[in-house]
Amino acid sequence: MEESKTVIKKQLTPSKIMQVGLGFWASKTLLSAVNMGLFTLLAEEEELAGQNIKEKLGLHDRGLYDFLDTLVALNFLQRTGLKESSIYTNTEETNLFLDKNKPSYVGGMLELSNNRLYGFWNTLEEGLKTGIPQNEIKNGGAPIFEDIYADQQKLKEFLKAMEGLQSSNFKMLSQKFDFSNYKTHCDIGGSSGHLAVEVVQNNNHIKSITFDLPPLEILAKENILANGLSDSISVKSGDFFKDEFPQSDVITMGNILHNWGLQDKKTLIKKAYDALPSAGALIVIENIIDDDRRTNAFGLMMSLQMLMETPEGFDFTAADFNLWASEIGFSQVSTMNLTGNTSAVIAIK
Repeated sequence: MEESKTVIKKQLTPSKIMQVGLGFWASKTLLSAVNMGLFTLLAEEEELAGQNIKEKLGLHDRGLYDFLDTLVALNFLQRTGLKESSIYTNTEETNLFLDKNKPSYVGGMLELSNNRLYGFWNTLEEGLKTGIPQNEIKNGGAPIFEDIYADQQKLKEFLKAMEGLQSSNFKMLSQKFDFSNYKTHCDIGGSSGHLAVEVVQNNNHIKSITFDLPPLEILAKENILANGLSDSISVKSGDFFKDEFPQSDVITMGNILHNWGLQDKKTLIKKAYDALPSAGALIVIENIIDDDRRTNAFGLMMSLQMLMETPEGFDFTAADFNLWASEIGFSQVSTMNLTGNTSAVIAIK
């Protein structure tokens, strides 16, 4: 007599759908806390009662404890007591990464998301149907970089966001990549010189150049001087589409290529190739999408962010980059995992 086989059917639930679909609830709660400086306040005070937080941040009684306790439930705050008797403190992570007074602060990108990007994503459907950026361009405004570089305050906010987003990746690259066989380095689109500083601090035999548009020169020089590296890092101003790249043994681009369309990407890769010696290295740091386009959701959403902000920009896979670099003449291409969803693709001439 055959034993009966019990087939257990997988129980389907809508939990994941609802979690992602309503994800903006959690996102906006965190973004608001960062933007109001809640975590910086708690880092300074160490702990505060709910009513003290209310007074210092100018909050209303209604929603106060729901707001704070949502952050507790999301593991961004710790709490003892309940409601009127509650005392709040940062978690280890928020104390380290969301205190504006610490060099490890990564909240700049969250501030930028709250103040600039959040509203653009409300018209994602329009962007998907038209292919048109959903930022100021849509209403006749200047392209993103023209707009940002024309306003010193916007520029500083943007740079702070980019540095917070990439600081750990720049540090890891400077420690993980073998610079021992190279003497010179140039960071194209080097902004305030953050990557150049990391490279030189971790490889003190390297002479570095940070290359970007003229509005960045003063900020880069200030950063380099503050780190005591003026003898090892120089600042060169120029337009990386109009001007030749400084000749260097290693050329880096951090979150540069994804801003541009395919032909512009190839132009920048070719200019790097021309500026490198034989066996020189081009290192591109991006949220590289996995070749099968299934797992790096952040990289894919970053590409949608390029749809929101740029006329032609998009993120790409290592296989995409390998194809472009090989077409231009690079002989070897490899991938180096950095932190989180970020990787470096490395092309050797």
